[in-house]
Amino acid sequence: MAKVDRRVARTQEAIKKAFLELMSEKRFESIIIQDIADRANINRATVYLHYMDKFDLLDKIIKEHISNMSSFCESEPQMNWIESTEHCMEYFEENFLFFSTMLASEGAPYFRNQFVQHNIKEFKKDVDLTKGKNEGQSEVIVVEFVANAYVAVVEWWIKNNMPYPPKVMAEKVGVLLERNL
Repeated sequence: MAKVDRRVARTQEAIKKAFLELMSEKRFESIIIQDIADRANINRATVYLHYMDKFDLLDKIIKEHISNMSSFCESEPQMNWIESTEHCMEYFEENFLFFSTMLASEGAPYFRNQFVQHNIKEFKKDVDLTKGKNEGQSEVIVVEFVANAYVAVVEWWIKNNMPYPPKVMAEKVGVLLERNL
């Protein structure tokens, strides 16, 4: 894999941070590239060097966080639900600006849909319909239920400024996941 130039990485991080800050302050549709450039203290052309437009920037930020979250949450193959969930909650805490902005802004429906779809794919790997409470249930319904419930709980936790530490949230959510999968 090619080594990323530190200057390029710093510039992209400045652009993303500026964009998220702006999204937390004003409506997505009123943000223009010049606003992002001004906040990041760079030239407008530099933003266009890295991103086609604000929609491309939003899409890339979302994909990057979902990918990073997936890697972070599943960093050890033999983790149980609670351990895996704790990793996820720590990721949400470390990236509070992103998640709080995405879940509270106009970009929320688009992000929320991407977040739910990611969780559907992940929970589908763990659903067991051959025994226990889910025996005979529809896989689609069980997975949709669990993925949407998980996203709703994360959304509640973040919108309420994380009233429980990640470990406590992980224990509470992990137990619920074990019961339903």
